[in-house]
Amino acid sequence: MKTFSRDLISSLPDELLGKILSLVPTKEAASTSILSKRWKNLLCLVDSLCFDDSMVMYPNEEGVATCGAAHRFLDFVDKTFALLNNSPIIKILSLSRGHVFSSRCHACEHDHVKLRFDRWMWTAMERGLLELHLHADPCCGISLMQELFTCKTLVKLTLSGDHFIEVLERVFLPALKSLSMLSFPDINHPDYCRLIDGCPVLEDLFISDADPLNPSYCGQHVESETIKRLVVFVNLPKGDHPEDTYLRAPNLVQLDYSCYVSEVHWFVDLDSLVQVRLDLRLWESTYDYDYDDDDEAADDDEDSFHKKPKQAIFGDVSHLVAGIRNITTLHLSPHSLEAFHFCCDSMPMFNNLLNLSIESDKEKGWQVMPLLLNSCPNLHTLVIKGLVHRITNRCGDACACIPKKQRKILEEEKTLSCLWTCQVKVLEISEYGGSFEELKQMMHFLGKLECLETVKVRVNSDKDNQIEFLRVNLLTLPKASSKCDIQFI
Repeated sequence: MKTFSRDLISSLPDELLGKILSLVPTKEAASTSILSKRWKNLLCLVDSLCFDDSMVMYPNEEGVATCGAAHRFLDFVDKTFALLNNSPIIKILSLSRGHVFSSRCHACEHDHVKLRFDRWMWTAMERGLLELHLHADPCCGISLMQELFTCKTLVKLTLSGDHFIEVLERVFLPALKSLSMLSFPDINHPDYCRLIDGCPVLEDLFISDADPLNPSYCGQHVESETIKRLVVFVNLPKGDHPEDTYLRAPNLVQLDYSCYVSEVHWFVDLDSLVQVRLDLRLWESTYDYDYDDDDEAADDDEDSFHKKPKQAIFGDVSHLVAGIRNITTLHLSPHSLEAFHFCCDSMPMFNNLLNLSIESDKEKGWQVMPLLLNSCPNLHTLVIKGLVHRITNRCGDACACIPKKQRKILEEEKTLSCLWTCQVKVLEISEYGGSFEELKQMMHFLGKLECLETVKVRVNSDKDNQIEFLRVNLLTLPKASSKCDIQFI
């Protein structure tokens, strides 16, 4: 019985083969041109190109910048673009440099590399480029051509690393909807503002200053009439306290904001904002500010009267918190909980807030939780990642771990618990370990949240017998709500 092998892939239509080649690494896609006559001219149908100079390194060159590898990368990109001479469109171009280039490679001088780099840019833009992603490691960046910032077809642009802009004479990117500036320090403030203003339909803006030694400070000032989603990650040099930060975006819907607190945060005109994720980090430790039980003896010491008052924590997030008061969903990191407590003069009412999510840390307290919960009269869902947190004398009745001294005061005053008045119907707990502290906190929640309908618990264990033990413990706890159903996910 005879068997016949058929090359089913080669029998596919050219357009489909072009789509397939666009999904594989560019180096492999280019190598198919030598397979047979059938594949020789298919590369021109590839519409997505990704060039990373690590693809031309030999095993013995790994981790070492060499002139030979640098030459091979430049030649490979040149030859690939030559094969694409008849290509009707290039939708995506990604270029990453840094693995093989060295300042000692005299053959790869800046002007020589820029000439070829600009030629690649022109070729892509002439073929209707939609997405461009550029990255350069330190000492590998070049000056970006001015024409790039007047490209009429570009929809998505990523500028990352050590590329730089000499002077932006004119910016007009009429189709650009997504702009990412990731550790892109070599842009001054006027050019940054010119770039944002020159994108009339921009919707997504991503800013990351991850290099503390050379930040761009772009995330300190964001103003746009059109953006709907903003992600800011700023890691400023230690000790370089910013005076203020400014955000104005009337059409902003989603905000992911991570930075150290400024002297003041001006967040204005954010009426469209719906979802916010905050990671607001303090510049100094707060460990000595709110005491736990171990510090009670110190409070009663005769010398405590003569102690100097502590300096105020640097930063003010009052205007930030007020600016987001109309949102429906809020996520707070452990650092943000502390920032809200120490750096917010007054807590506004979050009348529209339906979903509140917090993360806990054993070194960070829940001091702001009573005030925050009392400020959310219509809260529906409370999500907590980890119940273990630092015990302080300010956690109030949101926490079961009230220090003995503070618990006695609360009992004497018969303070109304913030949990009794809380309207939360869904409580989600993740990373539950079943420790005594965690079980006590769950008892506190279940015993005081009278509107609870659903409790979802994600156990931090992969052992069936331990999960069942924790499940039984939780199911036997008394509940203030007769409708409460506990689920394990």
